[in-house]
Amino acid sequence: MRSRWLSSGVSTVMFIGLWLLAHPAMAAEAAAPGLSKPWWFWPVVLFLFCLVLGVLAVLAGVGGGVLYVPLVSGFFPFHLDFVRGTGLLVALAGALAAGPGLLKRNLASLRLALPVALIASTCAIIGAFMGLALPRNIVQIALGGTIILIAILLATSKNVERPEVKKPDSVGQALKIMGVYREESTGEEVDWRVHRTPLGLFLFIIIGIMAGMFGLGAGWANVPVLNLLMGAPLKIAVGTSKFLLSITDTSAAWVYLNQGCVIPLMAVPSIVGLMLGSFIGVRILAVVKPKAIRYIVILVLLFAGGKALLKGLGIG
Repeated sequence: MRSRWLSSGVSTVMFIGLWLLAHPAMAAEAAAPGLSKPWWFWPVVLFLFCLVLGVLAVLAGVGGGVLYVPLVSGFFPFHLDFVRGTGLLVALAGALAAGPGLLKRNLASLRLALPVALIASTCAIIGAFMGLALPRNIVQIALGGTIILIAILLATSKNVERPEVKKPDSVGQALKIMGVYREESTGEEVDWRVHRTPLGLFLFIIIGIMAGMFGLGAGWANVPVLNLLMGAPLKIAVGTSKFLLSITDTSAAWVYLNQGCVIPLMAVPSIVGLMLGSFIGVRILAVVKPKAIRYIVILVLLFAGGKALLKGLGIG
């Protein structure tokens, strides 16, 4: 009963929060310059908004960056370049906090991460320059389409705890992408290796470009490629993906920083709000069934993607 009540409460708060935040944002866009809000108004509202996003990100099993960019660009009167720059820092903050612990527990593999990071971080820099050079409406349309695809991917993908790799490919063997980790739930040592490495590395070219162009982070794409395609165990895929974000997002974030697209009044409340929300979400996760929350987040992403498409087409 308690878990059902909490789940329902979180869902209600999310929808009410989105409406309350969308309403003043749209009003501010239409308001005359003389009626603008005081300087502290939007940082405070952004902090509260990100606090809710942090809770939802944990309950839905997604990264904060993939929720931050479409929702903040859709509901707040901020320029898309500033939203994307801050989105990368939001994803980067979570990755830097989790990375050392994952490496210490052998849940993030350097052998798997380094070749992927080299490709993805280079392409993220290219994607960041592309995103800043393209017209805003083109980026909005591409962002909307990408968010809708992410929502579909989240709804349809079924991660496999331990994929079966009958024979590792030659590239994976040459790079020595393999390892052992301890499964704490059973106490056993699990040997793992990968296959279809060339295709996986190619897909990280696309993932890196998209991460840099849209400021989304890339956990939503890293895990399916590492787990379902290349055959890494789910825990290794999740841990390595989190560690990868600390490299990939840093590369793209420098481009936005150099172009002046990161401002403290957006970045600080966003990062602090999401981090605090994540701590709260972890506690709620212990008593709430996250499946319903996950589907609510998917619906929100579909809505945000549609809104971005309409804005790019000049309709919304």
